[in-house]
Amino acid sequence: MFGNGTIHSYADARRLARRRLPWMVFDYIDGAAGEGVAEARNLAALRAIELQPRVLVNVRDRNLSVPVFDHEGLAPFGISPMGMCNLSGPGADLMLARMAARYKVPHGVSTVASTSLEKIIEAAEGHAWFQLYFSGDGSGTARLVERAKAAGYRTLVMTLDVPEVGRRPRELRRGFKMPFRIGPMQFIDFALHPRWSLSSLAAGAPDLANFKESGFSFDRTESRAAADWDFLKRLRDSWDGNLVAKGVTDVGDALRLKQEGVDALQVSSHGGRQLDCAPAPILALKRIRDAIGPDYPLFYDTGIRSGEDVVKAYAMGASYVFFGRALQFAIAGGGQRGLEQFWKLVLEEIGLTLAQIGRVNLPVGGLTTA
Repeated sequence: MFGNGTIHSYADARRLARRRLPWMVFDYIDGAAGEGVAEARNLAALRAIELQPRVLVNVRDRNLSVPVFDHEGLAPFGISPMGMCNLSGPGADLMLARMAARYKVPHGVSTVASTSLEKIIEAAEGHAWFQLYFSGDGSGTARLVERAKAAGYRTLVMTLDVPEVGRRPRELRRGFKMPFRIGPMQFIDFALHPRWSLSSLAAGAPDLANFKESGFSFDRTESRAAADWDFLKRLRDSWDGNLVAKGVTDVGDALRLKQEGVDALQVSSHGGRQLDCAPAPILALKRIRDAIGPDYPLFYDTGIRSGEDVVKAYAMGASYVFFGRALQFAIAGGGQRGLEQFWKLVLEEIGLTLAQIGRVNLPVGGLTTA
């Protein structure tokens, strides 16, 4: 039953997280740009996708593994890079890393993770990709790239859709900043959520771990507008591993990124957190797949809430799919147990969906058969 904290759906995880997290933290994780129109538009587009049930197909032996770059992931979804995950619960970064290790799936490690990139790749047993933001004049960015190389990262995810941080009114109303600035409103907020506050205090306040003792700092509001195609070329020349461009929804951009030597694209609107009038990325995924061809790696995140959503994203052309805030809500709602409950229910939903549509595996790259 929901009353004992069991998570049966994304809605359960979100409801538990809303109850247990301070308002400031919940609105940071749950919030979107502007009035939330872009987020709602994409969710509506996802809900409108239909998958045709089939009958009398032997679907007893279903396989949920999907190849991603040079290995077979044991689950058809990975972990999208998310900043300050330990806000959802102490040790969240390492909980996610251990799940990545168990299922051999990518754990996107954010530039602004609350655990160091070295600790996360170790806990993930190598199944970690480092997500990079361009910032300022790019000198700090270059240092992070070298640090990721030294730590053993083989895949770099360059987030391109944040030239400036979008306006997210829910964060602004709560006074959310990184690192925290505690005023009277935040003090009351934390006092009314003692379970989170005491556990976070005991574990140490979440911070920007990749910038501790690094000799430079990260300003979340600093402009990233200087990143351009020349920067991308320099990055491509300096990084000899896999390079993923994240935050792409335009067909022309996708084709040029492929031409410039990027190894994969991640279609995403940053969870609707950047531009409130942005198109639905789940529909952009189909357009980009049609334009870029059947074999090029095309990853997807944004709006994924369930196993059915995962199958829909593959049907629209994805080569691999990533969950974001849903995993943070599961941790906020139930810690390690909540994360495992949500992960397993998504796997179960994927298996059930495949059975209903008469398939024994995921339609990687698009659903092309009747």
